[in-house]
Amino acid sequence: MLNKKEQRLRRSRQTRARIALQRVARLTVFRSNLHIYASVISEDGQRVLASASTAEKDVRAQLAGKGGNVAAATLIGKRIAEKAKAAGVEKVAFDRAGFAYHGRVKALAEAAREAGLQF
Repeated sequence: MLNKKEQRLRRSRQTRARIALQRVARLTVFRSNLHIYASVISEDGQRVLASASTAEKDVRAQLAGKGGNVAAATLIGKRIAEKAKAAGVEKVAFDRAGFAYHGRVKALAEAAREAGLQF
């Protein structure tokens, strides 16, 4: 019997295998109870090209410590899109890492799209 975390990781492995075949940068998301993290990883999966999270000092100051909500996820979506574009990445594949496309994960994805990232 798989526990909740193992089930999520199993789903994420299937997604990562599919994205690896596309040969495109990957926007990956990790969601914890307190924070949300986003990283743009290179096509070969070897380098992190850009990252943003609610654990960053200047972001924490903006959010007044509330990093586990939809407003925080929206802010991180905008930041990761800006950082990715600065690193020269326009197109990415969205890797939700086995998390449901709902709530904070959805808010981050939509904010990144609005800020000009294509996926």
